[in-house]
Amino acid sequence: MLHSLQSLLIYVAPFLAVLGLVVTVHEFGHFLAAKACGVAVDRFSIGFGRALLSWRDRSGVEWRLAWLPLGGYVRFAGDENAASVPDADDLQALRREILAREGQAALDRYFHFKPIWQRAIVVAAGPIANFVLSVILLTVLLMAVGERSLPAKVDQLAPGQPAALAGFRSGDVIERADGQPIDSFEALQQYVQIRAGSPIRFTVERGAKVLTLTATPVTHEIDNGLGSKQKVGVLGIIASHQPGDLRFRRYGPLAAVRQGAARTWDMLSSTLVIIERLVTGQLPAEQLSGPLGIAQLSGAVVHAGAAGEPNLGMKVVGAVTNLLSLAAVLSVSVGFMNLLPVPVLDGGHLLFYAYEAVARRPVGARVQAAGYRVGLALLLGLMLFATWNDLHRLRVFQFLGGLFS
Repeated sequence: MLHSLQSLLIYVAPFLAVLGLVVTVHEFGHFLAAKACGVAVDRFSIGFGRALLSWRDRSGVEWRLAWLPLGGYVRFAGDENAASVPDADDLQALRREILAREGQAALDRYFHFKPIWQRAIVVAAGPIANFVLSVILLTVLLMAVGERSLPAKVDQLAPGQPAALAGFRSGDVIERADGQPIDSFEALQQYVQIRAGSPIRFTVERGAKVLTLTATPVTHEIDNGLGSKQKVGVLGIIASHQPGDLRFRRYGPLAAVRQGAARTWDMLSSTLVIIERLVTGQLPAEQLSGPLGIAQLSGAVVHAGAAGEPNLGMKVVGAVTNLLSLAAVLSVSVGFMNLLPVPVLDGGHLLFYAYEAVARRPVGARVQAAGYRVGLALLLGLMLFATWNDLHRLRVFQFLGGLFS
């Protein structure tokens, strides 16, 4: 019983906390944009299913905390009927219903009768809110906690590895990779790990000289700290871990905002690279993780943040710090995924609005319905595949096989 409670606190609770924060902020982005555009909102729900707690504010919005904490949603007035997937006929039927019930002035309160540009703003506001959340979290962490890093300096080279073969030497300082600034060894690792098999052009400072060296990372399996292996790109460069090389910096407000925005953009760029390499087959598909993998990662970062701290208070601070860093990463991922032009996602809605703006009429209901079914099937298939990967990484199948052997 005690072990089960401990597992719940270490894995499930952090996962739900991170997911709840990221999804709530996403939906709140939609909500704020809708309110700014004068859209009537019926409900803002954190979680799905039956309400555990609910109340209405003065504007008539029902605020709800539901029992299944795996997401949330905003429901606009009129979304409970067929006009959630509206074509011209649906819109005319909804218009007649509203006119008969509330009069001409009420039409402007309904989302589907707003100008296309306002609907697009409301839809795009969710992913944008996720990017803003990432910037805010990173800004707070850089100001309050700061960061430790190592310089992007070559201390040793693994024999026969790409860096040694490319001509790197001990003492080289790496300034840029493919023209992008590299300000720490951690930034170098992040850049290289997702580019196995792709040549990278490095700008290197060697004494008074500035050289250009090209090296191609090779795929290598490393322990990801979650009890399984992960394939990443490596160069064979070993950083110096002398006490004098470790740098610590806490940023002021403006510098922290700049760094938070820059790192959010770097995460978004890295996500694009990963998607491209997955599609082209340069990155193995088994790298994808689903909810189980994220839950395991949440527990791992909490454990890593608490490890080595001298007292309970510092353990909590370390765990929360790591969890907020993870929330920033997941927030960027959720924002990006929602912008993909797949029906049922925000990007799919924006695609339909683009067609409506050009054709001067909404996409036909049959086409939209078919698109939503295909989009939902794709998302469910991706989720199942990612969960399958998670189960393999967690050795669930080996465990079950041992039970029945």
